[in-house]
Amino acid sequence: MSTDVLVTIAHVRAAGLCVHGTRTWFARQGLDFRDFLARGLPASSLLATGDAMAARVVEVAQACHEEPR
Repeated sequence: MSTDVLVTIAHVRAAGLCVHGTRTWFARQGLDFRDFLARGLPASSLLATGDAMAARVVEVAQACHEEPR
């Protein structure tokens, strides 16, 4: 995808992941969860972790971004 989609907590929820687990995951990755809640995070930052769950959330965000408005 040519656009670096902004991933938000709504995408995490839509992927079926819990907020508490996501907070723990962010801590393990050294990422700022509060900043993510406030601003979101570029998909490339999540994909750079190499984590399968992060890739799943990015797929959801990309699908939402591609939906016709």
